[in-house]
Amino acid sequence: MTSSSPAPAPHTAHPALQLARGLFQLAAIVIVTVWGFLAWPLPFPGILTGLGLFVLAVLLWALFLSPKPVLRVDRFAQALFELCLIAAAVAALLALGVYWVWAAVFGVAAAAIGFITSSRRG
Repeated sequence: MTSSSPAPAPHTAHPALQLARGLFQLAAIVIVTVWGFLAWPLPFPGILTGLGLFVLAVLLWALFLSPKPVLRVDRFAQALFELCLIAAAVAALLALGVYWVWAAVFGVAAAAIGFITSSRRG
């Protein structure tokens, strides 16, 4: 005897949560890049550092955090890479002179959205 009921669909995160997570990750990449440009004197070391950090951040995102990552890792490793990106953005905000409360709010909100989205993904 077989049942005719379809298999339950896997849990997926709400599209709004996925959008928010993507926006936080994009903001983190932009913050790290801006810090790379402004942390060293322009033109030579500042431009080189800014472009290098941009390439590194985008490469990290594409390899592990994108919706279709190049390298599939378990959710714990993915969370570790996401937390490293968020920590780099928070440190860059602090180095840029942003009031520490705003940097902390950004970090906590990004980590919370990432956790909620990854836990609903299954």
